[in-house]
Amino acid sequence: MAKKIMVDGNTAAAQIAFACSEVAAIYPITPSSPMAETCDELASACKTNIWGSIPSIVEMESEGGAAGAVHGSLTTGSLTTTFTASQGLLLMIPNMYKIAGELAPTVFHVSARSLACQGLCIFGDQGDVMACRQTGFAMLCSNSVQEAHDMAMVAHASTLESKVPFLHFFDGFRTSHEVQKIDEIPMETIREMIDDKFVEDFRKRALDPEHPTMRGTAQNPDINFQGRESCEKYYQATPAIVQKYMDKLAKLTGRAYKLYDYVGAPDAEYVAIAMGSGCDTLHETVDALVKEGKKVGLVKVHLYRPFSMKDFVQAIPATVKVITVLDRTKEPGAIGDPLYLDACAAIGQAKQQGLVKFAYPKILAGRYGIGSKDFTPNMCANIFKNMTEANPKDRFVVGIVDDGTANAQYILGDDSFVVPKGDRKECMFWGLGADGTVGANKNSIKIIGNYTENFAQGYFEYDSKKSGGVTISHLRFGSDMIRSPYFINTADFTACHCFPYLEKYDMLKAAKPGSVFLLASPFSAAEIWDHMPVEVEQAIIDKKIKFYVIDAAKIARENGMGTRTNTVLQTAFFKLSGITLKKADGTVLDPVQVLKDYATKAYSKKGEEVVAMNHKCIEAASAAIEEVKYPSAPSAKVAKMPAAVPAEAPDFIQKVTAKMIAQKGNELKVSEIPDDGTWPTATTQWEKRNVAAFIPEWDTSKCIQCGQCLAICSHATIRMKVYPADALKGAPATFKSMDAGVLTKKFGEKVTIQVAPEDCMGCELCVVQCPKGALKMVPQIPLRKSEAENWKFFLGLPEVDPMKLNTKMLLDSQLKRPLFEFSGACAGCGETPYVKLLTQICGDRLLIANATGCSSIYGGNLPTTPYCQRSDGRGPAWSNSLFEDNAQFGLGMRVSADKLYGYAMELVDKVLASDAPAAFKDLCTKIKAVDQYDEKGAGVEQMRALVKELKAACDAGIKAGCPISAQLKAVADNLVRKSVWVLGGDGWAYDIGYGGLDHVLASGKNIKILVMDTEVYSNTGGQASKSTPIGAIAKFAASGKTQAKKNLGLMQMQYKNVYVAYVSMGTNPAATVKAFNEAENYNGPAIIIAYAHCIEQGLLTKTGPAHQKAAVESVHFPLWNYNPATGKLKLDSADKSDTVSFAKNAISKELGENRFKQLVKKVGPEKAEELLQKAEVGFKENYALLKKLAEM
Repeated sequence: MAKKIMVDGNTAAAQIAFACSEVAAIYPITPSSPMAETCDELASACKTNIWGSIPSIVEMESEGGAAGAVHGSLTTGSLTTTFTASQGLLLMIPNMYKIAGELAPTVFHVSARSLACQGLCIFGDQGDVMACRQTGFAMLCSNSVQEAHDMAMVAHASTLESKVPFLHFFDGFRTSHEVQKIDEIPMETIREMIDDKFVEDFRKRALDPEHPTMRGTAQNPDINFQGRESCEKYYQATPAIVQKYMDKLAKLTGRAYKLYDYVGAPDAEYVAIAMGSGCDTLHETVDALVKEGKKVGLVKVHLYRPFSMKDFVQAIPATVKVITVLDRTKEPGAIGDPLYLDACAAIGQAKQQGLVKFAYPKILAGRYGIGSKDFTPNMCANIFKNMTEANPKDRFVVGIVDDGTANAQYILGDDSFVVPKGDRKECMFWGLGADGTVGANKNSIKIIGNYTENFAQGYFEYDSKKSGGVTISHLRFGSDMIRSPYFINTADFTACHCFPYLEKYDMLKAAKPGSVFLLASPFSAAEIWDHMPVEVEQAIIDKKIKFYVIDAAKIARENGMGTRTNTVLQTAFFKLSGITLKKADGTVLDPVQVLKDYATKAYSKKGEEVVAMNHKCIEAASAAIEEVKYPSAPSAKVAKMPAAVPAEAPDFIQKVTAKMIAQKGNELKVSEIPDDGTWPTATTQWEKRNVAAFIPEWDTSKCIQCGQCLAICSHATIRMKVYPADALKGAPATFKSMDAGVLTKKFGEKVTIQVAPEDCMGCELCVVQCPKGALKMVPQIPLRKSEAENWKFFLGLPEVDPMKLNTKMLLDSQLKRPLFEFSGACAGCGETPYVKLLTQICGDRLLIANATGCSSIYGGNLPTTPYCQRSDGRGPAWSNSLFEDNAQFGLGMRVSADKLYGYAMELVDKVLASDAPAAFKDLCTKIKAVDQYDEKGAGVEQMRALVKELKAACDAGIKAGCPISAQLKAVADNLVRKSVWVLGGDGWAYDIGYGGLDHVLASGKNIKILVMDTEVYSNTGGQASKSTPIGAIAKFAASGKTQAKKNLGLMQMQYKNVYVAYVSMGTNPAATVKAFNEAENYNGPAIIIAYAHCIEQGLLTKTGPAHQKAAVESVHFPLWNYNPATGKLKLDSADKSDTVSFAKNAISKELGENRFKQLVKKVGPEKAEELLQKAEVGFKENYALLKKLAEM
């Protein structure tokens, strides 16, 4: 009997890829990174492939680089694989043509993902793989987690015999991240599937100086055409080869597949054709409809390229009348989407050749699931119903209201259609991003799968916020096969892990009558009924829900877990669910002990102390669950759920953004979405996530008004104003103020430091950074209402006149309103203080080019965006192009801004040379005389005032028939100075984007680059970059990195005209502020490399400043700057490495980081000490070099 394992689709595919490969060239990209990580971890653990050898895993600088490495490795005879998705796959396309042209057998495993078009989307569809269908790669599709395992096997076997490279793909997230119980293919079966004869044939064709040949020749018109056609026989043979290995797999495992599988009524008249995870939903629907007597069926496409016409049409029942082809991609302007066009062509050709007997069917086209849009059985039911209509909808979309064009057609779900579920249980868990809910539920479904006979499935729904967003875990388990790759809409168990969600989301909408509701609540069972919105209480009453509460936050705090309540709530779930866990021999297990065992396994990397804390939480949770005996009517002590946004929000926010905030974005129509991807800024102010359990409270008796708390705040939720005393008139009774002190009295009479209680993330950075203990964390709920009123009053207080501020000074910079607020970054993020500071210095004239990564996700993630505006509507203008091209994207902005400024000035000169009115000419003369590079920005404001007058003058000129006036008015705003900054992380700057970064800085243009250096790929899950230091454990460096960190700053300093600065807000905020000002005011290229603590380093973010300080003092990250204006390198930090040892701190209890602590367990104390000492010596050598340069 096959071994059952609980895995996700990525792991299922990666296990086969590792077993069948000798080399893997990898680069991280969501959602395929876990495949590469799995291979790296297996290699690090000394696991071998089927030939008994450990595959070589090599991380490249980009996807294009990975494809090049694959090509080179194949060329010289190693079985090689790679993993990618989306834009990463597109970067591989040039090499894919070469690999296919040279008949090099390989498998690229792709978790198919949406392409960035009008906006970035990390979720799944098939747009990326469809861009590869012309490359010459065979394309094999998996529709489920089990198939991801099986088809990976078929692909690796088939590519060797066919000599055609394979692209094996499955739907990103929906399959790649879905956890299912599957049958594992054992190593001996994998070995039997691979025929060594074809491995030997491959080796014989490798380039080798022992018997030299050459490839990649330059061909001329005389033979290139013939050469291109010479591969055709291999493609014609491939379908039969693929079917051969499908049959072989069936013989060895019992799981049978066809190139094109058919399920449904044998005499079906209405047939759907699809590929990917949607096939499981359609399969489930077809089974239900056939039981009702409906003549429906489904063709599941596995082999998409080469497309086998004969096998495809043979899969279609001879009784067919209507076919609907469903594509999970969009090709604008095409007659139809790819699968539809292939199906039409195949049926047409088959009819023409007499291969089928059925009458030519009506063939309809549908598009579904773009960007992981949910695809449900009730939608499938309506697709089949549509085929029975006399005039069915054609070229329709599924699941959205498409009113974008006059002839647009769409199909929604049939709410009356329900798929029978037998004894299946379905559970939903609402969590807060980064609170551990998703991780706990991944463990839960694995426990259920491993310790019961049930089939089990876990899928995890979340937005792309870095943390603090909504997560919904969907768990299913039961005795029947689960083919349900869609969200749960009828839940037997609902859990809310974040109490404030009660007033924001309709979490009980999906709850079945009589089901269980578990609430993480600060209120006891006796108190809770007086603290919930009326709608929630009425739903509980109407559905007769069994209602339980547990104070998970209290248990977590008391046991040292802080805000991590996941273990507590996981225990409560198992306690309430009544699931019986058993060993394979039938021995009944204690759920508490099983949970402890899983906690040990999950958290052992973080140390014994963390494991012990989780064990204590599990024990405490078991006795802390309370059942709520509720009355027959709501208490009505809490008002109804408030509107998603306040009434004063702009119209677009009310109509569009509010629905997205309320988790109702699926209801929006096509016509309501911006058609070119342009969205308004300044929208986070309306969201009010209200997720902090504790917020800082200000003690006026201790505050020295230094501004350090403001500078370190990662979400701009704590602010200071200095203002006249009379501005306090009408202040709320609880509003705090104090007399202006030594540092602030020049700006006003009174000072207030105020927290935004509904926007604060409760990270504690401000508390730990305060030098006088003037802030402390207190419970948010009792203060929420009064502090929200205080915040509103605070916003109405006057700002300090910016012309009085010297933004080179820390306090002065923090008295300017930040134009970056309430982002979706992690609580306590180390990056965002730098972005916020940038907007305080030059935000009103700022153009930002942002590399894909953390900063693009928290900077441009919908539904709301954090870049905001001054009271006059001016503020940062932001865009994200891609990952690899960000520096070039920013250079384009700079060149454009310079050109338009120059053009506007040319027109000003034309006015001066014309017979325009004297007043018009005088205005133009004033414009030419403005200096916009003063440090306070007075020149910029002067130019704005003149531009306003200029536009009025141009209006008069237009009326008078002056052609120059119309041209000048159109570009007049470009006369105002534009600051262009390029933002990104170390993965971009040190790796994939380095070539562009280097070129842009070498251009000499007035362009600035901010690198937020976390020393790891933070956004894609913690992979090593060239910034990762020696000894750090990271994904793709599972045994510790052995190569030194790239010295990016010194490399750029060699150009002599590039301003360079290394800064650390947590260590020296004053030097940080100074460097940002110097970079901004330097008329030339500049790069700031900012040290940013990050949870991916394995630390608590509230300790981030301490870790930053340790990094600086140990000379791991010395602070320095080079200013071309002086030609001098200046050190901003001292060498304290004699007393602050990097090697000791890295693994110490107080300042150790898990990325270094894990090294001891991974490679042993001796090897860990060797690597960490090597890193320390390198850091000291680097500082000695800097010191010598500073002395020159």
